[in-house]
Amino acid sequence: QVQLVESGGGLVQAGGSLRLSCAASGRTFSNYGMGWFRQGPGKEREFVAGITWSGGRTDYADSVKGRFTISRDNAKNTVYLQMNSLKPEDTAVYYCAADLVLRRTVVTRIHQAYDYWGQGTQVTVSS
Repeated sequence: QVQLVESGGGLVQAGGSLRLSCAASGRTFSNYGMGWFRQGPGKEREFVAGITWSGGRTDYADSVKGRFTISRDNAKNTVYLQMNSLKPEDTAVYYCAADLVLRRTVVTRIHQAYDYWGQGTQVTVSS
């Protein structure tokens, strides 16, 4: 079992920044990849960013590339999503997820590949 708890969401004006955190517990955090997904109103859940177990590889959706940065601190069992230059279209519930394939060497964008999910944190960007 893995427990994931997101924090850091909120209301921000367009152009602003937020940093989301996801604290993990229950298994050896440093062995598995992590991802961030989001689901906006009336939209399907979509991949935002992912990072491999070591942090050596990252991947981003085209819509956030250059604005968002995913990172992890394995000593703190935490993954982060730094979001800059936020736009109203970034408004969504953001979820972190754990990919429990042991030390997968690539980031997967497929949400079915992720085994555990957090409860989500709301991000609202006003224009």
